[in-house]
Amino acid sequence: MIMKNYRWCVATAAAALLLTGCGGADGGTENDGANGKSVALTKELVRQVLPDGEAMPGWKESTPPTAVDMNELYRQQACPSKDNAGCRNARFFGASTFRPDGDATIVSFLIIAYDSEQSARNAYDVLWDGPYSKKAGQGAKPFELGPIGDERDARFGTSGFQGEPGAVTQTRVGTTLLWTESASPAKGGIDEDLVRNLAKVLAERSRQAQHGDTPSAALDG
Repeated sequence: MIMKNYRWCVATAAAALLLTGCGGADGGTENDGANGKSVALTKELVRQVLPDGEAMPGWKESTPPTAVDMNELYRQQACPSKDNAGCRNARFFGASTFRPDGDATIVSFLIIAYDSEQSARNAYDVLWDGPYSKKAGQGAKPFELGPIGDERDARFGTSGFQGEPGAVTQTRVGTTLLWTESASPAKGGIDEDLVRNLAKVLAERSRQAQHGDTPSAALDG
């Protein structure tokens, strides 16, 4: 029996696929990251924050890193709650999705880029207490990510007859909110250490972009 967690992650991946081919010209914004301050990212930098094949050795891209302007359609996907709460002052939305070689496990990376750090702070609890904390299944429990980002939460759950795992993390790094969503149809397909490392890679890539560096953080092979 394929677990509930696996179904929601596949649904997220399908939503991410809608992004493919929709990225347009960069919308532009301020970028004073060289001075060490967290800044609002351009659409191109949002795309670069998302892990690509080089950042995920041993994994295959299902959805390449893609960023889009945050319009009504993508607000419904990124902030699936009443009045799309949590997407206020959101500028861009992005996603990439991976599967390991020879495995049905799936991992999705998501990012919402806001116009300011305060906007990202305001959205954090709205989105975690709303749709995102529920994505690891009803029996999911919190676990510690460690010192990742400015704010962080994570839940790991199991579902189905065989205890198939699913997990979601949410972090805030400066002006961005970031998620990893992971699921496997097989018990042991993912664990807390993997989920923690995925969140760390995404958070570090966002920090690098906001501080004026080229995102280069990668998952250890």
